[in-house]
Amino acid sequence: MAAVLAARALRKSYRGKEALVGVDLEVGAGELLGLLGPNGAGKSTLTKIACGLVRPSGGSVEVLGVPAGSAPARAAVGYLAELFRFPGWCSADELLQLHQRLCGSQGGASERAGLLELVELGDAAGVRVEAMSKGMQQRLGIAQALVGSPRLLLLDEPTSALDPVGRRIVRGLLEELRRRDVAVLLNSHLLSEVELVCDRVAIINQGMLVREGRPADLERSRGVEVETASGVKLFEGAGREEAPEIVARLVAEGERIHRVEVLSSTLEDVYLEAVRGRTG
Repeated sequence: MAAVLAARALRKSYRGKEALVGVDLEVGAGELLGLLGPNGAGKSTLTKIACGLVRPSGGSVEVLGVPAGSAPARAAVGYLAELFRFPGWCSADELLQLHQRLCGSQGGASERAGLLELVELGDAAGVRVEAMSKGMQQRLGIAQALVGSPRLLLLDEPTSALDPVGRRIVRGLLEELRRRDVAVLLNSHLLSEVELVCDRVAIINQGMLVREGRPADLERSRGVEVETASGVKLFEGAGREEAPEIVARLVAEGERIHRVEVLSSTLEDVYLEAVRGRTG
């Protein structure tokens, strides 16, 4: 998988304080990477460097093989900041038209209509921003980030203002972007959302990449729990492979088995362990 975004030994310091310390990270075409970490971990700094808003202090970031912030890289990137504000008097269509002019998109009315349909705002083209709910504005922000058909989409907390219906819409949108081979870097605090949609997760703490991998690969077995006629028994440290042997042994001992469950850590468990390992 060719890297759409590649960070190598990335460093950033502000007035002597290290925000990023030697981060290596890649996002491939059609890949959804969830970027996790506590406040101040360096997630937003990495995102801003990737879209060219902040310059690194060391290392490099490339988008499609060219330096982040260069004209070709900016043309390939769509970005939605966590805290954004659109002019209240703009309609949805006018806002997208403005961003088409800013990024030089020739998509015209068909692109605008298609993006509004994609975020399920097809009936809101003439609605002013000030008349929209926070959730509608958030989805409009994602449509704005997709103007010009970027190859890399950088989303900073895109579901923070959404209700469950809005989050489901965004999940469907991200899955559609995967089918279109768009790479997505998703910066979020909502671990449940990340676990549902992301192919890989990267956990950053104190400016360092502390864990990385597929959610399923990061999880670990916490043991096998067996409910028998005489009570519940927990075999700590055992995994799925040991479960049949455990059951066979209990049956041989005369136990009646009612339930067998392999317990595994969640992404939340992995996240908390990674963060506490650095802070505590």
